[in-house]
Amino acid sequence: PEFLKAIEADVNLVADLISLRSVMPTKTKDIARTIIADIVAKLMQRLEQKTAEAIRGAFDRSRRTNRPRARDIDWQRTISANLRHYQPEHKTIVPEKLVGFMRKQRRLVDLDEVVLCVDQSGSMASSVIYASIFAAVMASLPVVRTKLVCFDTAIVDLTEELSDPVEVLFGVQLGGGTDINQAVAYCADRIERPTKSHLVLITDLYEGGNGQELLRRLAALVRSGVNVVVLLALTDQGRPGYDPAMAGSVAALGIPVFACTPDLFPDMMAAALRREDIGAWAAGADIKLVRAEAEAPRANE
Repeated sequence: PEFLKAIEADVNLVADLISLRSVMPTKTKDIARTIIADIVAKLMQRLEQKTAEAIRGAFDRSRRTNRPRARDIDWQRTISANLRHYQPEHKTIVPEKLVGFMRKQRRLVDLDEVVLCVDQSGSMASSVIYASIFAAVMASLPVVRTKLVCFDTAIVDLTEELSDPVEVLFGVQLGGGTDINQAVAYCADRIERPTKSHLVLITDLYEGGNGQELLRRLAALVRSGVNVVVLLALTDQGRPGYDPAMAGSVAALGIPVFACTPDLFPDMMAAALRREDIGAWAAGADIKLVRAEAEAPRANE
């Protein structure tokens, strides 16, 4: 316990604590949960506002108001609109005019649905943590329905736990093999309205299951109208390790395949929800997409 209190807290530590929790004594496990809760709180502080603004803006970007609720303030536009009120002696801007998104009531049945399907094998540990944070933030927003499914060779549906991101992370089982096909099948069976659904598959694409069936299943989802995006990693690090052959085959289906940082994920998700060209978005963000394999089957085949 004393050692845990002394070491530097970061995402990698969360991954280590989660993977070791089954062998921890009760006292150590309680300290580990406290440390994880503290790191999660810091990550939420870093990512929550930008994610909320990006997701809300994706659905009602054209409707703005000068009397927004606190959670609906568009801070970038508010600052721009009030630059003339800068007070040099205080080094601050007095926001005489607020700019924000007008909240629009939408029936639950009309909401777009986002399914984050996340590989929880050992190499994807940091991606699982960030994906869990984003899922928790998105689940708290009334403009979109969010599901979180984690997998290795087994599947863990953590959707019901999204109100508590710490509990979500304690539900993750890091390590083990990988059956991406099985996980995609699970998610596909739960998609009720394909044209209003978005599947974000976060995996390095090292498939331990049936690779050809996985490609056929992804192709069927694309044909049905599901907006599919594959992220090879969701981390602050550089280019991830991944299966280039499988990545090229998935890209040949017309599915964008690339790695994304947590800071860019909110904008990527907003572009996906607006069904914009993710390839064009990635180019604007200086992100390289995986090239399609010429011999791979297309989604309409």
